Order: sequence, then structure tokens, then C-alpha cells
Amino acid sequence: MHQTDIDESVRKAELPAHHARRLAGEKAESCRHALGTPEAFILAADTVVAAGRRILPKAESEEDARRCLDLLSGRSHRVYTAVALVTPAGRLRERLVETRVKVKRLAPAEIDAYLASGEWRGKAGGYAIQGLASAFVLGLIGSYSGVVGLPLYETATLLEGEGFPVRSGWAKAAA
Repeated sequence: MHQTDIDESVRKAELPAHHARRLAGEKAESCRHALGTPEAFILAADTVVAAGRRILPKAESEEDARRCLDLLSGRSHRVYTAVALVTPAGRLRERLVETRVKVKRLAPAEIDAYLASGEWRGKAGGYAIQGLASAFVLGLIGSYSGVVGLPLYETATLLEGEGFPVRSGWAKAAA
């Protein structure tokens, strides 16, 4: 795994879906640049939580997370996860997955307890659906794994479409 150092700031008038695609693509290209021209598959992703056109931050402070949770409480929002794949031939392929998530109305004590867990740190929109915050989700339409941060169906399809043997070891793993 390679850590990229790209500017994740939202550009003026940038919409959430475009922001996710741009960041995933920049991460993949940054990795390719750092590694030279490897004969390898490079996979990158980015997840953006949006309330309307507003892009919520990856919460770095308790105040960030509280603002996000207050905003998401009792309403639906969208989660955009973009996957970017650089192929051994140097082609950039992308997929964008959009998921609607409905959050129950959160009591102040529920928000306080969640913030005390620390699970929100660095999470888009201030929550992790695969953890404690799953108790806040009334429902979703779309990809659960996309909200977690890597839409598995779309990623597997993207890789297979470029000749990567995604399922080649499955029979051995089951034995």
C-alpha cells in the first residue's frame, strides 16, 4: 500500500461526485508516478459524504464530527465512492458508486456517546457505517461496501474487465 500526498481540498463549485472521482484518480496517478511505470495494477478510492451539494469533511476534530452528525440526523444523505484503476498498460479506468443513506433522528446523548468512542476520526461525514454508527442507519439504497469505502462489486468488475484474475483463488480458499 502506498500513501499519497495529494491536496484533498474541495475546489470552488466542485460537486460531490466529481470531487470523489477527481481524488480517486489523483491518488492512483500519484501512486503510479511515485512507483515509476510499474507493470502492475494500481487501485485507489475515495469516499465523499454529501448533504445535498455540501461535501462533509473527513472529521479530524470532535467539533467536525458533531457538526456532521447534527447535519445528518433525521435525514437522508448521499455517499459517493469513486474507484480508480491504473492498468499495467497505463490506462486509467474509473467507477463511481452512489448510495443513499437514511439516518435516524439522533438524540444528543447518542451523538455524545458516539463521539466518545473516537470511531469518527478521519471518517468522511464523521461516521463509520461498519462500526457503532450502523445503529443509526435506518436504511440504504445502493452499495453498503461503497459506504464502507471500497465498493466490492464494482471494484471486482473493473479489475476483471482489465484481465485481473479476481476469483482465481476462491476454490482454494474454500477448501
